Amino acid sequence: MKKFRKVLDGLTTSSPGGGTVGSPSCGSAAGTPTAAAANTPKEVDVQETLVSENFQLCKTVRHGFPYQPTALAFDPVQKILAIGSRSGGVRILGRPGVDCFCQHESGAAVLQLQFLINEGALVTACADDTLHLWNLRQRRPAILHSLKFNRERITFCHLPFQSKWLYVGTERGNTHIVNIESFVLSGYVIMWNKAIELSTKTHPGPVVHLSDSPKDEGKLLVGFESGTIVQWDLRAKKTDFRIYYDEAIHSASWHHEGKQFMCSHSDGSLTVWNLRNTSKPVQVTFPHGKIQKDGKKESCKPILKVDYKTSRNSEPFVIFSGGLSYDKAGRRPTLTIMHGKAITVLEMDFPIVEFITLCDTPYNNEVQDPFAVVVLLEKDLIVVDLTQSNFPVFENPYPMDVHESPVTCTAYFADCPPDIIPVLYSIGAKHKKTGYSQKEWPVSGGMWTLGSHTYPEIIITGHADGSIKFWDASAITLQMLYKLKTSKVFEKPKQSEGRASELVDEDPFAVQTVSWCPQSRIFCVVGISAHIILYRFSKYDANTQIVALEVRLQCESEDVISPSENENNPCFSEPRSGSHSPQPHQQHPASPGGGTPEGVKDSALCLKVKDRVVRVPPGYQAELVIQLPWLDGEPPQQISSLDINSAYGLLALGNCNGLAVVDYLQKSLLLCMSTLDLYGAADPYQRLTRSPRRNRQSTSGLTELSDNQQSVDMERSKSPTSDHVNGHCTSPTSQPCSAGKPRIPTGPEGPRLARRGPGRPPFRKAQSAACMEISLPVSHTEESRENSFSRSRSSSVSSIDRDTKEAITTLQFGESYGRKGDALPTPCLWVGTSLGVILLVPVSIPTDQDERMEEPVTIGPCGTVLMLKGSVLRFGFLDCVGALIQSPYEVWRDPNAPEDPDRPRKRKLVHHSPSSSQDACGEGHLAVVCSERQAKVFLMPSQSCLFVHNITESSFVLRADVVSVCNSVCLACFCANGHVMTLSLPSLRPLMDVSYLPMTDMRIARTFCFTNGGQALYLSSPTEIQRITYSQEMYDNLQEMLGELFTPIETPEAQNRGFLKGFFGGTAHTFDREELFGEAAAGKGSRSLAQHIPGQAGVEGMKVAASGAVGELARARVALDERGQRLGELEERTALMMTSAESFSKHAHELMLKCKDKKWYQL
Repeated sequence: MKKFRKVLDGLTTSSPGGGTVGSPSCGSAAGTPTAAAANTPKEVDVQETLVSENFQLCKTVRHGFPYQPTALAFDPVQKILAIGSRSGGVRILGRPGVDCFCQHESGAAVLQLQFLINEGALVTACADDTLHLWNLRQRRPAILHSLKFNRERITFCHLPFQSKWLYVGTERGNTHIVNIESFVLSGYVIMWNKAIELSTKTHPGPVVHLSDSPKDEGKLLVGFESGTIVQWDLRAKKTDFRIYYDEAIHSASWHHEGKQFMCSHSDGSLTVWNLRNTSKPVQVTFPHGKIQKDGKKESCKPILKVDYKTSRNSEPFVIFSGGLSYDKAGRRPTLTIMHGKAITVLEMDFPIVEFITLCDTPYNNEVQDPFAVVVLLEKDLIVVDLTQSNFPVFENPYPMDVHESPVTCTAYFADCPPDIIPVLYSIGAKHKKTGYSQKEWPVSGGMWTLGSHTYPEIIITGHADGSIKFWDASAITLQMLYKLKTSKVFEKPKQSEGRASELVDEDPFAVQTVSWCPQSRIFCVVGISAHIILYRFSKYDANTQIVALEVRLQCESEDVISPSENENNPCFSEPRSGSHSPQPHQQHPASPGGGTPEGVKDSALCLKVKDRVVRVPPGYQAELVIQLPWLDGEPPQQISSLDINSAYGLLALGNCNGLAVVDYLQKSLLLCMSTLDLYGAADPYQRLTRSPRRNRQSTSGLTELSDNQQSVDMERSKSPTSDHVNGHCTSPTSQPCSAGKPRIPTGPEGPRLARRGPGRPPFRKAQSAACMEISLPVSHTEESRENSFSRSRSSSVSSIDRDTKEAITTLQFGESYGRKGDALPTPCLWVGTSLGVILLVPVSIPTDQDERMEEPVTIGPCGTVLMLKGSVLRFGFLDCVGALIQSPYEVWRDPNAPEDPDRPRKRKLVHHSPSSSQDACGEGHLAVVCSERQAKVFLMPSQSCLFVHNITESSFVLRADVVSVCNSVCLACFCANGHVMTLSLPSLRPLMDVSYLPMTDMRIARTFCFTNGGQALYLSSPTEIQRITYSQEMYDNLQEMLGELFTPIETPEAQNRGFLKGFFGGTAHTFDREELFGEAAAGKGSRSLAQHIPGQAGVEGMKVAASGAVGELARARVALDERGQRLGELEERTALMMTSAESFSKHAHELMLKCKDKKWYQL
């Protein structure tokens, strides 16, 4: 079928040998692949193995700190922790590896969390006044029930231990009771007007506290915001006592004996109340309020929460947050621990959201013996050890510091060399902080084992402060390996000097992109101050001096063609002499336009590199810094593309002004050329003629080639998906267009001619986002993006169109064919631009190692030009059997290792030549090119386009990569409209297209990246990394890889209270809530008050909507399970009825025998 489709598509193509490709207007609709050459070579008949059944998109795991946390809960038996967030997310954490993320579909903020202790369930109360019950007995939790309150707003919830009745306080001051099993309201309601005295004229305010008495579960303590506290007798349905206090209440906490409790107030005070006398507090303290000279107390901030915990072997603990005096400005948020007479104030880096004291027992009527405090901050999670007098913190095993400095870029590497992770860990372990508690991390619940489907994975994050973090991401976990600070390469910028403050105010070292070769361990960092740092890895410390190299990639005035210049120059000007030759080794190399001495004088660097010998520790050590300086008072454009190749020893960089190639072995600049000059004399468009009438038009350059208004109107009405916009392959040997045959400039001429528009060097607002800090080859709006394809279709060009430059958007070194006539592959640099042009730049590198360090590398454009629609994003290379060709690399060797005279160190290179393993398949290779709109596959060296696929017409591709999946390769794309797509290679058949995640902000676009193995990641929030998979194989194995949240554990037995304690302790503890709150006693709750919403079935796999046969099978399995469950219940009911019938028959028979011989008057 595939071959038959190729034949049909081949009939719609243009000339078979010209390299032109079929377009959607010629029989191929957008979104369908097209075979673009009728004479497809036999050696390219690749047997593709990937089918749509190999792909399934789903989230795998989320790492980092929950963004904007709001609530905290802990299960003391299961030892798992839950954190709620403002966006409706819930993170459940256990031992390392047990990390689960749940999301409420409504997105409402989580107000409160309540574990059903040791039951494997969690209740969440959200800001939309809905209660949800989550089932945690499955690896992917699901909602079992929901209850939506309609007339009252939820303010506080309390679930007693081993109870199925949840107390819910509302904003109106009422307390409702919910059955956790059925998730329906009880008819039992504690109305606010019944709780307070009838003589009280004011409303007590919302319910802010609910708790049952440790002494008697039938007594409920209700705290109102105004300062009113009521103990409600649930049996008698009346109040035992009422307390009216002048200050608002924020929280309350019982003493374990149930004879007294403590409250925290808005004036920074703590009050202790005894049940024997509730007329006034037993004790009132202002822990942080000192007496002033006039005898008055200092005014203090509110104490938001207090915990009153007793200990067997020491004084009670009183732990609270807040309460500092207002006078101490600049004080950080604090957690205060009062233990006996000792008061310890722990200062926090961020405001405290919530804290929970961890105790040995889940029973509130036993001695608590607290051992730790979990403190949830706005941007961190810490646990304080209470068993040591200095209160150290535990070392957090979770990657909660991803956002230590804001993440600016990410990189994801799957299937890394196995030795790289231990090496990075050993280096990074030397710089770990000390002073942590020696005890084990107390949140140790759940079960997690290393699955069989694991391989080495590394995630790299770049940050705003210039730091780089390497993370071990193997087996869906995340652990910090190594941290690198790029700011140490530079001198500290002074506030009063330097141009860095003009370019970037706060973060001059912010990381823009990174490039890493795991095999050679070469690492490159692109910074926002237009600098690149090249690092080499060494296990030894060393004294080194960093080499600094300046590259002038500014656009000079000669590079711009104004309308007046076009009047006198009908054709493109010839490139200036010397612009194609490698630049000499000089500290100030010439600019692409042949900079003037005046420009050299007025040059400055954004950052100053340390010019002295520095001692560098083991790890990544800076070797070379490349900087783009200011020229003529204009800042450098940010670097939009980078590629480094360790086998060649070359580094290429580009921005919206041009391209530069650096030999980092010889520390020299090889090529520094404007984008315009890369085309050279072989540019086919230089031979176009112009009429005098067109010369008189006041537009930029040759942006219009139409002689009359009719042709202009025709151009405006043309779709951007026309054949010429698709582009065609051109080369130095292409046939020129004759002057006698007018051509409509919707082809490559359009983008090519638009490059000649004048551009201002700063060019910050109108430029493509490829030149901006997010390094995206996209423009700000769809309209401006569309203009990049249709500029030449109109006779009137706006000023912003004339200003648009052609940026270098992607670069790739590799073994390829620079020219059509090449018989063997040679080192080449593939260059992609923002206007869809692909340039090939051959490189001649000395093969001998000694010559490589001394002889110059020659490089220069050869004139090979290929075309695509949209900004070029990614290159990939396949051999003629469809296997991915890896870029050549140098095997890592330690640059600071001791010299061995017997074994001199030599560079060991690994080349993956396109023709090395395909003798039977013929020579050549396939080049896969993906742009914002289109993907094409070219056959090299013939440069013929074999396949073309229009990925999207309504949106644009943000990220694309050629990745390995299921022992094959495919092209993975992420579009701005949220679609994740995969295309087969080389035929570009659509394999998967899922509407996953709309690009709500640029953070997702900046951080989304694909990797091998069917995985990808992006920054879902400023503090969290979301990993996803698009592989069906990994989706099937995901359940095995995830951790178990619930493990069967016996609930600890309550302590025996003893005879005397039970005798003198007051009322008995037998309290049956079912008798009070059940439907038989209290009736049904108001249906208009709360609406029950049945949740998803608690069966694994139902959360992700399945499709196809797998989905049908899953649904059938679920239906079978439900049917089996119903049959089981029916069988139980039947057995119960049979037992009851037998019992009734037996009693009836006994009664009959008893009464058989009696007279009627004896009955």
